[in-house]
Amino acid sequence: MRISLIQLDIAFGNPDMNYATVANKIRESADAAPDCIILPELWTTGYDLTRLEEIGDPDGEFTKEFISSLAKQYNINIVAGSVASRNASGVTNRMFVFNRSGELVGEYSKLHLFQLMDEHLYLQPGDAKGLFQLEGILCAGLICYDIRFPEWVRTHTAQGAEILFISAEWPLSRLSHWRALLISRAIENQCYVVACNRAGSDPNNTFAGHSMIIDPWGEILCEASEGEEILTGNTDLHKVREIRAQIPIFADRRPDLYD
Repeated sequence: MRISLIQLDIAFGNPDMNYATVANKIRESADAAPDCIILPELWTTGYDLTRLEEIGDPDGEFTKEFISSLAKQYNINIVAGSVASRNASGVTNRMFVFNRSGELVGEYSKLHLFQLMDEHLYLQPGDAKGLFQLEGILCAGLICYDIRFPEWVRTHTAQGAEILFISAEWPLSRLSHWRALLISRAIENQCYVVACNRAGSDPNNTFAGHSMIIDPWGEILCEASEGEEILTGNTDLHKVREIRAQIPIFADRRPDLYD
């Protein structure tokens, strides 16, 4: 699977500008003929958390129609990062996934809320896994802080997920953690990690960029810099299966003792 990661700066609290930017970036990405595109976390609003009740997308409906149309137009699978999706019970940080036909094939609300950035004050946590199928491949969607919870990641790969799609707004101050955690998640789960971070800054943070694709041995196949960039790389799912057969960590697990 050929994958493009759209690492973009996000206009703080300005959904209209961000939708226009993403439409242009997806059109630009299509030139590289990817099978799949992934966007960063909260790309419609950024971390304008105090106004999410005002500027969030009601039930994500506009975002779903917008991304579905682009997926069909360009015949590309789209892991649509995450957006602030609001309803009567609150706002969730929600990822939507569309296939080439524009069909919604997966959605996931961020399970772990990052208190250091006040997410717990403005967002409701998810309560379900992020598994979905693309091109016959079992994948999982995760969002930013989720990568600090290896037991949550393993919940997906133990069920057979071969690619982890991660959308993030990870700060530059913890870039070393971003790289180390992503490499670790790839090695310990013997899977591809496709991690799309944002670039730029908002009133409170500067973000790290460094989106990347990592193979099941933990080798970085491609990595962006800190600025806006469209990064494209390839995954070979035969490699996942070969490595899992060579070092059978899933067969050798002892989950009966892990509690």
